[in-house]
Amino acid sequence: MPPTDPVGHPAVIELRQYTLRSGRRDELIELFDREFVETQEEAGMIVLGQFRDLDDPDRFVWLRGFRDMAVRHDALAAFYGGPVWAEHGPQANATMLDSDDVLLLRPLSEASGLAPLPSGRPRVGAPPPARFVSATVWSFPPGRHHGIGLIRDGLLPVLHRTGPAPLAAFTTETAHNTFPRLPIRTGENVAAIFTSYPDEAACRRHLAHVRAQPVVREEILPGIEREQTTAPRTLRLAPTGRSLIS
Repeated sequence: MPPTDPVGHPAVIELRQYTLRSGRRDELIELFDREFVETQEEAGMIVLGQFRDLDDPDRFVWLRGFRDMAVRHDALAAFYGGPVWAEHGPQANATMLDSDDVLLLRPLSEASGLAPLPSGRPRVGAPPPARFVSATVWSFPPGRHHGIGLIRDGLLPVLHRTGPAPLAAFTTETAHNTFPRLPIRTGENVAAIFTSYPDEAACRRHLAHVRAQPVVREEILPGIEREQTTAPRTLRLAPTGRSLIS
């Protein structure tokens, strides 16, 4: 059965970061890519990307999307109440120490979301692509929008002009968590930008070029720094063989 239109332009995205038991990441990835991709999409969501965290061998990062919050509730209820999770969920949970580091996001603007096609997904067992994905997350005080605006209206256009266009840019989805069985981080006000590169050296060159722009160096970055609650966190990610984001 095909997905119930989760694909077009998902308006709700989960950024999920799992801390795993030592040495068990590949076990989870093999299980996930074999059993949890098409079956989640049949329930009404889309698996957007699966990644190894290059800074932590026991960290698995992934994203999934939903058309809206109502679809999210129904899709999660169908999947986690269904036979596939009943059969394979215990094995997946056995690899995990923590699965509650979850940000609920939405596209930063109408043009900044993700719209990959499942028809382009690699087969089970496909080798990981030779790509490097950077995901930078900025945190701001709840209710403060100036820092988010600087990223949306200032930094994002420069990133587009100077190198590979970001794959997507997100901000916090503030809607109530309608599926409390799966916790999310509350009280967050973030912006997140995902960009794909041939390798990490290309990423470093691009960011150096961005920082050398006078408007970025003198206005945008200082403005963001004044607004943020902590230094931005950059995830260095390697896509798995079945990731749509690569």
